[in-house]
Amino acid sequence: MSDVQPQPADATDPDDRASAAYLIDEALAYLYPAALRAAAVVGVADHLAEGPRTPAELASRTGTDPAYLHRVLRLLATRGLFAEDGAGAFRLTAAGSALRSDAPLSVRAAVLMITDRSRWLPAGEMDRCLREGRSAFDAIFGMPFFDHFARDAATAAVFHDGMAAMSDPEDQPIADAYDFPEHGVVVDVGGGHGGLLRAALRGRPGLHGVLYDREHVLAGHRLESPDLAGRWRPVEGDFFASVPDGAEIYMMKRITHDWDDEHCVTLLRNCRRAMAPDGRVLVMDAVIPPGDARHQAKALDLMMMASLAGRERTASEFAALFAEAGLRLDRILDTPTVLSIVEAVAAD
Repeated sequence: MSDVQPQPADATDPDDRASAAYLIDEALAYLYPAALRAAAVVGVADHLAEGPRTPAELASRTGTDPAYLHRVLRLLATRGLFAEDGAGAFRLTAAGSALRSDAPLSVRAAVLMITDRSRWLPAGEMDRCLREGRSAFDAIFGMPFFDHFARDAATAAVFHDGMAAMSDPEDQPIADAYDFPEHGVVVDVGGGHGGLLRAALRGRPGLHGVLYDREHVLAGHRLESPDLAGRWRPVEGDFFASVPDGAEIYMMKRITHDWDDEHCVTLLRNCRRAMAPDGRVLVMDAVIPPGDARHQAKALDLMMMASLAGRERTASEFAALFAEAGLRLDRILDTPTVLSIVEAVAAD
């Protein structure tokens, strides 16, 4: 009689196999933004504006290695950003067109900001956030996020240029989603280069604006337009200390998500003290919806967690912030973008 025992059939549950394969694929997903960053850094899309080119032609124009460049483009083609033809040439697709530097709404600078090492490295150490209950940025760079930018002009430029590029496609749809008054003053708190303020003022000749930010940020404003002449002014300051007095509207876009609750309450209280009697505060941020559905706010929230002290918030969390600052959440308006307009009025 043989001592060899029959081997049992593989009893692995098909669902277990599917889970294993799915998780491996998910773990590899970080290579897509890595490839996207590489393509953005070397400016591949700019060299495809006039039509398809081979990797060798693109490599000659971008100062890269053709074989390695081909491998990056091949992966990005699986996401529909480029397409390879039968002759081995790549073309830029409609989905990838905004990667061109000269595209009407170019997001190349935004891609470079989102994938910059100041965001990438903390994301890679997110487990530190879980263990320590704070951002991983400080431990990696030796100081908080905005302190690092204050000392590193090159990184600060990446951030501000990237934020402007990220905001450009959003500004007009957001401004159009809100019924701004025809007259009065709107203060864009932490308004950066002024894209949202420009969108709010256009078409409303009786409305005036204040672009409020740090001096070095205001220097890059883009409000020199004939239709805005005499209708806006820059004001330099620290919004945690104060904001300009007497306006009807105080708006802040992608600002509160940078900060913890304590800092947000300070900022909102400053707006409450400064606003006109019938004034309103508009927070333009992503609002995390309930449930398990995909939403960009949930990804943005982890980027904030890894690099800053801030967070994306739910409607109830916004309501709590407002209440502590002497405000009352009045309504939340959806926009065609990932951001909502969270509107608050005086609580008393």
